[in-house]
Amino acid sequence: MTTATLPIQTTPLRQDAQIIALVGLAHAASHFGHLLLPPLFPVFMTEFALSYAQLGALMSVFFVVSGIGQASSGFVVDRLGARPMLFAALGVFVAASVLASMVTGYAGLLAVAALAGLGNATFHPVDFTILNQRVSTHRLGHAFSLHGLAGNLGWALAPVFFATVSALSHWRMAYLAAAGLYLVVLALLFFKRDKLSTHHVASHPDAPPEHSMAFMRLPVVWWCFAFFLLSTMTLAVVQAFSVSILQAMHGIGFEAATLTLTAYMLCGALGMLVGGFVAVRSRHSDRVVAICMLLAALLLALCGTGLLGPTLTMLLLAATGFAVGIGGPSRDLMIKQATPKGATGRVYGLVYSGLDTGFAISPMIFGVLMDRGWYAATLLGAALVLGLSVIAALGVGQRSH
Repeated sequence: MTTATLPIQTTPLRQDAQIIALVGLAHAASHFGHLLLPPLFPVFMTEFALSYAQLGALMSVFFVVSGIGQASSGFVVDRLGARPMLFAALGVFVAASVLASMVTGYAGLLAVAALAGLGNATFHPVDFTILNQRVSTHRLGHAFSLHGLAGNLGWALAPVFFATVSALSHWRMAYLAAAGLYLVVLALLFFKRDKLSTHHVASHPDAPPEHSMAFMRLPVVWWCFAFFLLSTMTLAVVQAFSVSILQAMHGIGFEAATLTLTAYMLCGALGMLVGGFVAVRSRHSDRVVAICMLLAALLLALCGTGLLGPTLTMLLLAATGFAVGIGGPSRDLMIKQATPKGATGRVYGLVYSGLDTGFAISPMIFGVLMDRGWYAATLLGAALVLGLSVIAALGVGQRSH
């Protein structure tokens, strides 16, 4: 199979660094948008008399819209280019933030969730199209590493931002401030728009014309989708339930349990930095990913046994984030190697919609175990799912080489 690898580029480090930084900023903005609503869930429960089920449905709406939109937007990115879609997505986030500042009930929050999901839909096809086309081939591992790190920083910023502005003023002002933040990002990226241009990759003139949906017949694409679905289901369990599990299984206080989740995310970011160096030195990205996910699954399973004390459990859970993070840049290279020439946006859009699907269905599946009080089984189940992602990663590798 022909891959999407372009001829090796020899561009200055300064130019590559600027492109990586700009795309990283965009990725941080998209992850910030993932948490546009959740930090203020307690406020919404009080102000609009909402239940936990209603709040959970808001996130389901976000990820369903994002998943469908992500699978579809890749086609537009391949046809129109990444830059116009990036600017449109940031504009949608501005609109979602302004709308959030004016909501008067649950219907308005549902509209915000749908609009934010639509804004989020284009970022992965856009980001990876720009990186794959504009960054020197030998620096792509580091580019993917910093791209993932920026996303984690966007997640980390959102709760602090909304809590701080709400405390200083009002939660509605926090959303207007978020709209202003998105406008600043949009203005900066527009000012540097020459660094973000992409081109349509034409097929070989002697090759027969291929339907735009032809890539969906490739088994490797669906193996990639399966990997993202399975690995994200585990991440969703950690994000949604780890604090409650640590409290229930080991009597750990809320602050310490929350700090453990923060440590998981920070260790994941550190792992991504290390993983960038691993990715550029490895010739078998799929094997790196498989080893990292297997190690993480084993660590998570140890946490799920309940045999470890609270301190060791918290340490191993944080170490799980580090193992997953190391595999992140190699994962993105693995997808690149599986991508047919000229289909970068479409493939990344479809594959990364597996991420949205995992976030959407995992809380519903594992929430049943949590409702029954099966906390250890929840962690063990998450470890099992992550172990299955190892099979998917190796399946991608077998069909890419």
